[in-house]
Amino acid sequence: MSKKTTNHENAQSAFIAKKAEIDVILARLQKLSADHFEVDPDKVDWGDVGTIGHVLDYLQEASDFIFHEGEYAR
Repeated sequence: MSKKTTNHENAQSAFIAKKAEIDVILARLQKLSADHFEVDPDKVDWGDVGTIGHVLDYLQEASDFIFHEGEYAR
């Protein structure tokens, strides 16, 4: 087995592991979103709006980075 093949296999394994971590995070976020991020819809206040807005900002930045949009547009 060549050094190049081993390097590729190591990179491939690392990539798959990172993707699996992303999948876990996405599943947790999806579940929490289905539960309104544990906020009672009848008791929402402006602090909750700020908190979810902060989460949205991070997710939007990640989405922009991945899809080359916003400030990451090419």
